[in-house]
Amino acid sequence: MFGVDRGLTDAWYDFRVCGPRGARLGGWLRVDTPHGFDALAEADTVVVPACADVDAGLPGDLVEAVRAAHDRGARVVSLCTGAFVLAAAGVLDGRRATTHWEHTAALAARYPRVEVDPDVLYIDDRGVLTSAGKAAGMDLCLHLVTADHGAAVANALARRLVVPARRAGGQAQFIAAPPAADTGHALSELLHWMGGRLDEPLTVPDLARRMNMSTRNLTRRFTAATGTTPLRWLHTQRVHRAQELLETTDDSIELIASRTGMGTATTLRRHFHRALGVPPDVYRRTFRTHRPPAAAD
Repeated sequence: MFGVDRGLTDAWYDFRVCGPRGARLGGWLRVDTPHGFDALAEADTVVVPACADVDAGLPGDLVEAVRAAHDRGARVVSLCTGAFVLAAAGVLDGRRATTHWEHTAALAARYPRVEVDPDVLYIDDRGVLTSAGKAAGMDLCLHLVTADHGAAVANALARRLVVPARRAGGQAQFIAAPPAADTGHALSELLHWMGGRLDEPLTVPDLARRMNMSTRNLTRRFTAATGTTPLRWLHTQRVHRAQELLETTDDSIELIASRTGMGTATTLRRHFHRALGVPPDVYRRTFRTHRPPAAAD
């Protein structure tokens, strides 16, 4: 993103990699770093990459250098689990921040003064920026380029790198649907039955009759098996089914609403935006995988 001047503007970044000499990445790649952490004192923007192990101790000189850079007024950025370095430096205290969804709970528990948001791609909070996983880190870097050089330069950079144009930071981290209960579980048949009828107006009494249980007993056993209530599970599956149809078909929003039990396009848009942070048409443009072949004449 920053280390190669592609001639997109007259004033590109002066990029430096800072770290201890002989640093290794992932245990196999050795990187020559002519600039130590003391070089952060001159930086306008400090970007901290992901940590290899969030449970390992963080280098004290790195944490102190990031803290000093922030105190001096530098813009401080973390990619993925690099947020743990910013949190250890106190940079995130009293701010909203995010990291990869697998680590948001650990970040919140370890640093209670940080307002951790697990549902967004990246956050720009008053000059301190954090992002979710690797792809979201690309989005955040494009956000920085937009802020520094404008949308036209950022879009040209995205095209050069063959990556999608910048996504909004408030867009949800698109986490795959949680797996259903084990196939050997007593409710597996019910889950399969529900999954095949997402377009139908199922109710808890309907499900209870299917299993010859009381509604109270069904809800208790369902929650124990899946971690959520029957209607929430059904709603989540409908949203994920809508995602699949948006990615793989040309169906209209109205038809997808009908096929997923949402009823109307307005209802689908409301629930989809609430769950994923973007409207269905924006999701389709971003995640479309292919177009179905045209029908033969």
